[in-house]
Amino acid sequence: MVHDVSPKRTVDEVDIARAREYALLATLLTQSPCAQLLADLVCLPGGTGPLGQAHTALAESAVRASEISTADEYSSLFAGVSDGALLPYASHYLANTLYGRPLARLRETLGILGIEKGPERIEPEDHVGILCEIMAALTDGDISAPAGADRTFFNKHLGSWLNRFFVDLENVTSAPFYKSVGTLGRTFIEIETEAFVR
Repeated sequence: MVHDVSPKRTVDEVDIARAREYALLATLLTQSPCAQLLADLVCLPGGTGPLGQAHTALAESAVRASEISTADEYSSLFAGVSDGALLPYASHYLANTLYGRPLARLRETLGILGIEKGPERIEPEDHVGILCEIMAALTDGDISAPAGADRTFFNKHLGSWLNRFFVDLENVTSAPFYKSVGTLGRTFIEIETEAFVR
């Protein structure tokens, strides 16, 4: 995505941590992980809370995975037409179509925020990985926007369907690495949703 480079607003440690979660999900959902990323995921810090446990599960999956196996999983889940394939788009989840009204509404919002899709991007903007990338940039201040813009964007474009996508991903038994990505995404989005309704 292309956005303006106005001075960043000040963000706190919690927002920085949130942005890292969104950025990790964006990376894993826009392409399969390379060997270096898998090695980095093995060292992902865990914890006793739900998010820490999801990190531990992802780290354990990374130990058992390889660059080839995760590429195969990614291809069968997101690029294939098999029974296990998922359509990671807001338009699919909200309108049971592609390039639907949810995408049109999203493009209006992106125009207001000054965000344009880069020419290297082939996926429509309502792809889950692109949306997580936008949330990361809104959360850590990379996109010049008023405080609370991340909450507004989430509630308008992600809150009504993103958890369902991650539940669907978590329930795919034929892709053990991406199943753990689904668990991480579901756990994180549940935390985000609860925080945003406070």
